Amino acid sequence: MTTFQDIFKSSFLENVTSISVFDMVLALVLSFGLGLFIFYIYKKTFSGVMYSSNFGVTLIALTMITTVVILAVTSNVVLSLGMVGALSIVRFRTAIKEPLDIAFLFWSIAVGIVLAAGMVPLAVVGSVCIGVILLVFVNRKTYTHPYIVVIHCDSHDAELQATSFLQKQAHRCTIKSKTVQQNEIELNFEIRLKDDNTDFINILSEMNGIHHAVLVSYNGDYMS
Repeated sequence: MTTFQDIFKSSFLENVTSISVFDMVLALVLSFGLGLFIFYIYKKTFSGVMYSSNFGVTLIALTMITTVVILAVTSNVVLSLGMVGALSIVRFRTAIKEPLDIAFLFWSIAVGIVLAAGMVPLAVVGSVCIGVILLVFVNRKTYTHPYIVVIHCDSHDAELQATSFLQKQAHRCTIKSKTVQQNEIELNFEIRLKDDNTDFINILSEMNGIHHAVLVSYNGDYMS
């Protein structure tokens, strides 16, 4: 017959001391510090449409949460199997707007796993290397990324003049669309600049027959 004492004679109380308090505090402090570092790199390399500070806080929280989960898993094999089953039914519906955000999410998870596994030097050195690489390549200025030029003109001659002018100013100029209405022609060009000088758009807008000209940055998904 099972007694009241037998009910509490389980592995639960034994697991309380399976991880020392010092190890838990050290792992959480390190995960918080590296999470802040990831947040800093994300803030410095962000190049999207609208910056979200909530996503940066999510990176810190995700690093710490992953550390806590892996600490629990590594201390109990049975718990690890149950954790796999529990996490397999979780579905996240939030859309990732920027491809680079996926790298930051995976970076936070990886740091949490490595820290909880006790490989602190790998987590620190790896994070520093990844952060430096992202700072160098993401913030590197380039003049070959595409721009869209939208021109409204009133005649075919003005269209030819604008096209010839853009071909001389840009490294590459390709017409993407053309809309013809009564007494108005709308042209959309994709151009690659030779340098960072955009004064040519001022000259273009002052040409005879050109009503107005607009230059926008374009990355294939949106214009800003």
